[in-house]
Amino acid sequence: MSYCLNPTCLNPENLAYSRTCQSCGSQLLLRDRYHVHQPLGQGGFGATFLANDETLPGQPSCVIKQLRPAGTTPHLLQMARELFEREARTLGKIGNHPQIPRLLDYFEEQEQFYLVQEYISGDTLQQEIKQNGNLSETGVKQFLSETLPLLQYIHECQVIHRDIKPANLIRRTQDARMVLIDFGAVKNQVSQGLPSQYGQTALTAYAIGTPGFAPPEQMAMRPVYASDIYALGVTCIYLLTGKTPKDLEYNPTTGEMMWERLVHVSDHLIRVLRKMLEVSVRSRYQSAADVLRALEMEPYLDSLAQGLLAKSDTDSKERASYPRAASLRSRSVPQGETPPTRTPMQNRQDDSAILCSNPSANTSTGVAQVAAAIRARRARAAEAAGLPGGGQGSIVAKSTTLSNSNSNGSQIQNTKVGRKLDTQGLLTAYLKGRRDFALHNFSLLNLQGTDLSGTNFHSSQLQKTNLQGANLHNSDFGRASLSRANLKDANLSKAYFNHADLEGADLRGADLSYAYLSNANLRGANLCGANLTGAKISDDQLALAKTNWMTVRPNGKRGLL
Repeated sequence: MSYCLNPTCLNPENLAYSRTCQSCGSQLLLRDRYHVHQPLGQGGFGATFLANDETLPGQPSCVIKQLRPAGTTPHLLQMARELFEREARTLGKIGNHPQIPRLLDYFEEQEQFYLVQEYISGDTLQQEIKQNGNLSETGVKQFLSETLPLLQYIHECQVIHRDIKPANLIRRTQDARMVLIDFGAVKNQVSQGLPSQYGQTALTAYAIGTPGFAPPEQMAMRPVYASDIYALGVTCIYLLTGKTPKDLEYNPTTGEMMWERLVHVSDHLIRVLRKMLEVSVRSRYQSAADVLRALEMEPYLDSLAQGLLAKSDTDSKERASYPRAASLRSRSVPQGETPPTRTPMQNRQDDSAILCSNPSANTSTGVAQVAAAIRARRARAAEAAGLPGGGQGSIVAKSTTLSNSNSNGSQIQNTKVGRKLDTQGLLTAYLKGRRDFALHNFSLLNLQGTDLSGTNFHSSQLQKTNLQGANLHNSDFGRASLSRANLKDANLSKAYFNHADLEGADLRGADLSYAYLSNANLRGANLCGANLTGAKISDDQLALAKTNWMTVRPNGKRGLL
């Protein structure tokens, strides 16, 4: 089907290959490039559509967001233009984070405003709960372990989302990661001054978030970073109860949401959620890192740095030009002077400045350099303050130097940061709800028969690890090293192995149905009896592995090549 984007069109649906709308005569190929197929949703200030980019090979899918002003008066057009430019600037500023849709294009055409974004295939949290029922305490903790580091990253880029809710969180089909969408209600920085002509009146009157999910200060046009913490807390209540804010009762005196009788979770989680949902912003958690600490799931440095791997060189150059980021970098203290006492927020700002301004943070080497820079800053601050071992909250990591040769034969030094956990440490953290173990070292551990489903092992070391019979469904092993690992009879359905090293791994009888194995090294891997139904894997990869007549091919049939 071809779909007409003219807001006044009475019959926008057209035949699949139509170029002109049969109802209103409008051109259907937007900007001679984007072929719109169907509407995805509609809100107060616009609508979203599924489209294909016909100028690129394979005509990849994308999402087109059309901002529709309520009228054509100069005031309304200016208001829409500011909202449009604000969202485009914000999406460009936060870059290509793995859990945020990429901005592909934006333009104005015939007094309509368009944003083109990466299409995220998957169900929203709202759809998941309606289809599968409420989440348990473990499920909610896993959700928080995925979303809180993302929220911390957004806030450190001085952005308040202002519309966090189940309908704006999608579990991506490809790798089961949570993706935050719809940055149309964002606010850049926290306003401390008086309202501007548009910034706090006309614009925010239309984009203050969703009632019930937005806290009182946001509804009063005074959002702060903690406003997103409140919305995330309301989302957790929805995940536990299946009830939206309008279905819940409120204390008429305090305005507090009355939810505690409806959930069956530990007292510890109740206390954390209660503080996330404080009506008074002063009593609420002030940052995502504070919530993670309270949950005993504080994100470690290298995992946070991992979020910058997908950033482009262009974004890096733009970030490096920000004078504020440069001003936040740590400075040496002249001899004889006493360094000023720093607050936890100032320390986080300094860490964020290093993350956001490092020009090489889009490479694996750059991530290690960022991590090393932050650890060095913390060590200097701790030494100046007279604290041993890097001070409270320091990150203890092991660095291994690898020597590689480039095409000219010169040596390149790469630093691989890997935090070591033993079997008990990993399982204890998992039972507490932690699911992010990127860049960790689990080599040689015995994890036979364990349940580690839905876990992020991105770029981790798992050489010769015993994972026989383990449940690793929906886990992320992207760029991980699993050489000679024992994965016999393991449940690896829907697991993500992009660029993973599985050389010599024992995968006999493993369930790899619908696993993503593109670019994985399968040289010498034993796939005898493995189930590869629907798996993303090439014939060349299979030719490098060991298979037999019991191996189930991606087409669902058994047999040799």
